Amino acid sequence: MPTKRTDVLPWLPLAARLVLGAVLLWAGAAKATDLAGSVRAVRAYQLLPDGVATVVGAGLPWLEIGLGVLLIAGVAVRFGALFSAVLLVVFLIGIISAAARGLRIDCGCFGSGGELGPDQSTAYTLEILRDSALLVVALALARWPRGRLAVDNWIAGDAI
Repeated sequence: MPTKRTDVLPWLPLAARLVLGAVLLWAGAAKATDLAGSVRAVRAYQLLPDGVATVVGAGLPWLEIGLGVLLIAGVAVRFGALFSAVLLVVFLIGIISAAARGLRIDCGCFGSGGELGPDQSTAYTLEILRDSALLVVALALARWPRGRLAVDNWIAGDAI
């Protein structure tokens, strides 16, 4: 028997939460295990003063991990999705800016990062496509945050 559309819809926010949350957890964990690399990656964009880049590079992994945990657990889903969307816009601005200025860097999205060697090529197009797709997921989740298996549902007393 074919599945009805109404049977599938409540599961889509769960899928979006899990995808977005897992990506943020993965990115944050990769950076948290190498904070010096995270700072180096933020500095490579040449957008922030050195002291600010250090704070951002050291704090970004923990922000990503926190957002990932919130989204996977389904706590403050709309907030987590909106904050993730803002973060993704900032990432997109950084990547597009680096490409436009001719910088040759690894985005540092999943650890390491920094300037590339002469034999290495940039992956700006792939990074922009990936972050744009995640931005669409985050915006959709912000618009439709209610779904299955979310702590938010238990707090609100919903049976979703």
